[in-house]
Amino acid sequence: MSETTTRTTNSEYEQANERAETPTTEQEVCPECGGPLVTDEERGETVCDHCGLVVEEDEIDRGPEWRAFDAAEKDQKSRVGAPTTTMMHDKGLSTNIGWQNKDAYGRSLNASQREKMQRLRTWNERFRTRDSKERNLKQALGEIDRMASALGLPENVRETASVIYRRALQEDLLPGRSIEGVATAALYAAARQASVPRSLDEMTTVSRVDKTELTRTYRYIVRELGLEIKPADPESYVPRFASDLDLSDEVERTARRLIEAAREEGILSGKSPVGIAAAAIYAAALLSNQRVTQSQVSEVADISEVTIRNRYKELLESDGVRDMPV
Repeated sequence: MSETTTRTTNSEYEQANERAETPTTEQEVCPECGGPLVTDEERGETVCDHCGLVVEEDEIDRGPEWRAFDAAEKDQKSRVGAPTTTMMHDKGLSTNIGWQNKDAYGRSLNASQREKMQRLRTWNERFRTRDSKERNLKQALGEIDRMASALGLPENVRETASVIYRRALQEDLLPGRSIEGVATAALYAAARQASVPRSLDEMTTVSRVDKTELTRTYRYIVRELGLEIKPADPESYVPRFASDLDLSDEVERTARRLIEAAREEGILSGKSPVGIAAAAIYAAALLSNQRVTQSQVSEVADISEVTIRNRYKELLESDGVRDMPV
């Protein structure tokens, strides 16, 4: 075969490949009207959302072949394990031996079998942590999960805190610092990154370290890991405080307006965002004729009533309101 024929063959082969790939890119829109395509999973079809043209049918269903109507039935029929997660020291890949002393048929084990299973559980727990770093990580992630549960933080915050702690452990930032201190600092940073912050006092309440150690460790972790964390915004505390006090959406909107007015006046600088949010909630409740006491707000926000009184007056003045009762 000549060189010219070879080049022609290669060129035809490349053109054929291009033609074969072209429909894949064109299937993102309807070939008739150019409208967006949607997938109907129940019928296994891809149809145009505008004109209804069926672009593809008899698609492969990659889901399970069984149906489940509740969580228990789903767990019983499922043949796969849980997804990997950074909230466990081994990412959930190791095997757990169940605590129920029953066999595969649901029958109770006899005394000797129970003793044997207990020994197996003990050795299994020992083998799950191979070295001191894994034992450290296991303890820290348990602390993060405990504190997050007590503070009502969502799962994404726990995941982020776990990643921050893993990075600190990998970069050898723990020597000279307690596991509890670094775990608390990681959770505090993760909550602020996710815009669901908790105050230092709230963190200290559920943590096993004091406020001084928490702030010192937090600054060190943020500096060494280069975490990008914006200053706490008072508005991010407002929904939680309003919910805990069972106040209406009107109060929440008014509190946000007061905070925005105070920001424009420049009186937020250098003041605690928790105190500003609590005072805004108290002032907004009074303006909306929904009575709430300073002690109730103080208890929810975990700050003093004196702080609420001082910030409350400043917020009202920035909004042009005078002579409101204290």
